[in-house]
Amino acid sequence: MSPTEIVHTMLSKDAFSQWLGIKLVHIDHGTCTLSLTVREEMLNGFGIAHGGITYALADSALAFAANSHGRQSVSIDTSINHVEPLKVGDTIIATATEEALKNRFGFYAVALTKNETTVALFKGTVFRSEREW
Repeated sequence: MSPTEIVHTMLSKDAFSQWLGIKLVHIDHGTCTLSLTVREEMLNGFGIAHGGITYALADSALAFAANSHGRQSVSIDTSINHVEPLKVGDTIIATATEEALKNRFGFYAVALTKNETTVALFKGTVFRSEREW
């Protein structure tokens, strides 16, 4: 399967990413760019986007980039740094970049931006199974 076919297959079964309103901007081997727009129901008690929203967007970008090689891959370690707050109507872009790819593991960085300003930085490690898409 091509990276595009893999992502469309994954997204068709991913109710949470669908609820988030994630849009695929770009996919290729080892890289993925997604976007979403912050909605009212995504806010926390401070009136800014809940940290789980940027985390979820980054996690999806990681998943799609890692699986783009055709081997089913799942995250085993992730972390995020929130840099700037987000409000209703803000559109976030998440770009996952493969930093290293090994037989059983992949290492990724995801930059999350709003109008070219960094709003969060995410790192992830995936386990690459033998199962193919």
